[in-house]
Amino acid sequence: MRKLLMSINPKHVDNILSGVKQYEYRKTKCKEDIDTILIYSTAPIMRIVAEVEITGIIEGSPQSVWKTTSTASGINKEFYDDYYAGKETAVAYKLGHITKYRNPLQLSDIGVKAAPQSYIYVN
Repeated sequence: MRKLLMSINPKHVDNILSGVKQYEYRKTKCKEDIDTILIYSTAPIMRIVAEVEITGIIEGSPQSVWKTTSTASGINKEFYDDYYAGKETAVAYKLGHITKYRNPLQLSDIGVKAAPQSYIYVN
């Protein structure tokens, strides 16, 4: 299994760390099997602040994924609908155990030169 480094808005990172947001939504599913997401909090934080276990992946139409995940989405329906506008498929990574870093990492600490637009695989 592999790890993903994902760029996530600080507001959503806070909701993940507090347990309000239990799914991370993406427009496409990663091609490789993953078991962990490293969370890169975008500007102004610009650090890897935590890692979270992936306990499942839900894939389907935006409507079906919302129906399954909405109670623990950490976002509102309007934001969700805007994100998936014009898309036929939605992906939700079910987030499990979270390890928050006491000392957030810089990208260079894990050999990454620039923040990913969406995600990248890391060792």
